[in-house]
Amino acid sequence: MTIDELRTPALLIEKSRLEANLQQMQDLANRESVELRPHTKTHRCISIAKRQRELGAVGITVAKVGEAEVYAAAGFSDIRIAYEVVGRSTYERIAALQHKATISVCVDTPEGATMLSEWFRSTGHDVDVLVEVDTGYGRCGVRWDASNSVAFVRHVSELPGLNWRGLLTHAGNAYHGPSAAGESKDDALVRYASEERDRMLDFAVALRDSDLVPEVISIGSTPTMSRFRNVEKAGFRITEIRPGNYVFNDAIQVGLETAPIENCALTVLATVMSRHRERSGVERVYLDAGKKVVTADTGSATEGYGILLYNPRMMTPLPHAKIVALSEEHGWVEVRGGSTLQVGDRTRFVPNHACVAVDTRDEMVLVDGDDVVEILSVDARGRSS
Repeated sequence: MTIDELRTPALLIEKSRLEANLQQMQDLANRESVELRPHTKTHRCISIAKRQRELGAVGITVAKVGEAEVYAAAGFSDIRIAYEVVGRSTYERIAALQHKATISVCVDTPEGATMLSEWFRSTGHDVDVLVEVDTGYGRCGVRWDASNSVAFVRHVSELPGLNWRGLLTHAGNAYHGPSAAGESKDDALVRYASEERDRMLDFAVALRDSDLVPEVISIGSTPTMSRFRNVEKAGFRITEIRPGNYVFNDAIQVGLETAPIENCALTVLATVMSRHRERSGVERVYLDAGKKVVTADTGSATEGYGILLYNPRMMTPLPHAKIVALSEEHGWVEVRGGSTLQVGDRTRFVPNHACVAVDTRDEMVLVDGDDVVEILSVDARGRSS
């Protein structure tokens, strides 16, 4: 079977690029003496997670309990839920998962830690917990440099029903790109990666000074991992990395210069449904892939809503073409000076954000050039609770 026989829209995964991306991140983990615990929210696919495990991943990371349930049922025995968990029904599901796998969760507030503690204490069982740390993103987590953060970790470590294991952060601020005038993209990535690493190590040192020694110091985002180098600070090193997007990469990563477009394993196969020329000379082309297929997310250095390809095999962008808008069922393409695309033609593009695109599909198509290798199920699709 070839891709010409596929219905569109479809998500295509180039096998050679996927394998290269998986191996490259495992090689980084081995070289820097850290454990790789990849975030599976990007691919949501048991088959790909198994391949990550075969290459050396120590376990997996998920965002929600529903995702953990999918992977535990598939035999994954070490699952970190990198998300604050709140509520009795959620606790009950976590306790049920503990019969199948080692489960760890996150806390970052006294209220959340107390609720989690009270429920697990009432069951007579413990749950592994990491304190989420804010190293600059400004989302969840205790501030790495706040005066009361050490006291919070001590509070968590003393709560019954909780087994405090260490610290976890996500440098999502690395997606913001350069923040200072004249700062290059490379300099920005190096800075974000260094801040993520050094602030976690500084916090670990502060904890040890108060007789609290974290076993796990976990970091991870695909942008910071592209510039990550482990170091030792007062006896501490980063122990674990949790990137996710690296398996596919996308237009946001290309814009950040985290990865070149040649490393993008995921593309969208779409069909030209309509074409109209304006008086200005601009050609408008409409694809059958809109918001229900790809995200309307944009990045700090993206232009439009994806990168249209002239030559998918070489990953060459289509000149003068830009996906300027998305409606529910259509991708709106603008081509200045006229387009070579005709109604009925098939084209491919790199979406801005691969993680969201995957969650819109029941399946992905693993390909080798024009040949279909395998249909991959999106096993954890929609498991957002």
